Amino acid sequence: MLPTLRAGAVTLRPLDESATEQLADVVAADGVRQWWGAQGDAAQTRDELRNEGAAFAIEVDGSLAGWLGFAEENEPDYRHAGLDIALAPEFQDRGFGPAALRLAARWLIEERGHHRLTIDPALENRRAIAAYEAVGFRPVGVMRRYERGADGHWHDSLLMDLLADELADVGEE
Repeated sequence: MLPTLRAGAVTLRPLDESATEQLADVVAADGVRQWWGAQGDAAQTRDELRNEGAAFAIEVDGSLAGWLGFAEENEPDYRHAGLDIALAPEFQDRGFGPAALRLAARWLIEERGHHRLTIDPALENRRAIAAYEAVGFRPVGVMRRYERGADGHWHDSLLMDLLADELADVGEE
């Protein structure tokens, strides 16, 4: 069972079916859809959001604001975690994404024992890249034709990572 994590106005709580239904609309919204990837049917989208139980609902002052998923590599010689996030358009550009990522990063590092985190935004998604850099993620390299976009074409993504000791150097907003 995932914990509930809080810092300021932002709460990460375990994803439930009610939030999953609402978030399916969020990832279909303008400002999110083009970065979410190829769109399947509604059932497929809900299944992707569930992320095999490794997903949080992001709330801001009690309102559903978005989704944060993670994946853990537990092979001892490669142990790390990857993150993904989507925010409803009305919650973008207000610092809530970096705040949610900091919460998840601290939990993955301090409670789950990961020393490295990754995230891989679309190379053209400058807003996301700037938000991830604000948390301390650094560019590693371009992954060419990495992900099929909502337009059906393959797009490049930027692999970014954050080491545990780098998170401690980034202050709260």
